[in-house]
Amino acid sequence: MPGRERPARGIAQLAQFDREEREVEFSRALAFSDGVFAIAITLLIIEIGVPHVVGTESLSERLVKLWPSYLGYAISFLVIGTVWANHHNRFRLISHSDHILLFLNIVFLMCVAFIPFPTALLADYLSGTEEHRVTAVAVYSGTLAVTAVFFTILWLYAAGNYRLVDRAVDPLLLRAMTRRYVFGMLLYILAFVLAFVSPTASLALIVILALIFVLPEPQGPGS
Repeated sequence: MPGRERPARGIAQLAQFDREEREVEFSRALAFSDGVFAIAITLLIIEIGVPHVVGTESLSERLVKLWPSYLGYAISFLVIGTVWANHHNRFRLISHSDHILLFLNIVFLMCVAFIPFPTALLADYLSGTEEHRVTAVAVYSGTLAVTAVFFTILWLYAAGNYRLVDRAVDPLLLRAMTRRYVFGMLLYILAFVLAFVSPTASLALIVILALIFVLPEPQGPGS
């Protein structure tokens, strides 16, 4: 009957509008995330100041003395780039979002945006006294550990019982991804603990983790 068809069309239109609105919100969340990553990774180079020559000291000597800044920049660029790639790949498997996911993503991005500060701290105190070096590496590795914790929580929330993940994703692949991130989170926590024993070992583990997570991994549909 015509009277029944109109409400049915209205409900279908409302459902379509709701789907389109969620897709727009999801796209905005991804665009915002990419923007935060871009700003964080750009701020790294700003922390490397132009050296000023004093007295008879040569410019080349001053440039060499900036090696902690170069090291911090290289490690953090690699880490942030790897985190961005994994964040991008995981969001390709998430079909829609909700308020909790957006909140978890905001907290995670807050950690990412904070990374330039411990990077600058590392650059200033890596070549200092043992006490200062331990503290600087502990703050740096601790920041990355907290970032890994929130990234893992975000993924566990989205992937748990296919809450927000595309149901076409193979469950074995989903479990493998979850194990990968939980294991990585635990190793980042280990890097933080190592900072108090051996700052060098802590930084080495962080570099190894970045290299591991930058390697290609199995992808879901649409890869």
